Amino acid sequence: MIRVVRMIFEENQVDAFLANFHLHKEKIRNFPGCHHLELWQDENEKNIFMTYSHWDNEESLNQYRDSELFKSVWSYTKKLFKEKPMAFSAKKIEELP
Repeated sequence: MIRVVRMIFEENQVDAFLANFHLHKEKIRNFPGCHHLELWQDENEKNIFMTYSHWDNEESLNQYRDSELFKSVWSYTKKLFKEKPMAFSAKKIEELP
């Protein structure tokens, strides 16, 4: 399962978000059920970021979302938002080389 979360931050909070992400990224990536984690930044709007992650299944993602790690990271991160984040889960149908 693929999870994408799009986040728009207050312009003056980007450095705080990045510092917090870098502090926790290894723990998130190594959480049971997570096999891949990327952080993307919008090409033009430097305060827009997306996380792109691969999970075993929805149950694994929910175990992460119920963890103290997620609660700690998210409670800090959500204070930095300019707008409500958007998140969705998907499955890969096809990949072309």
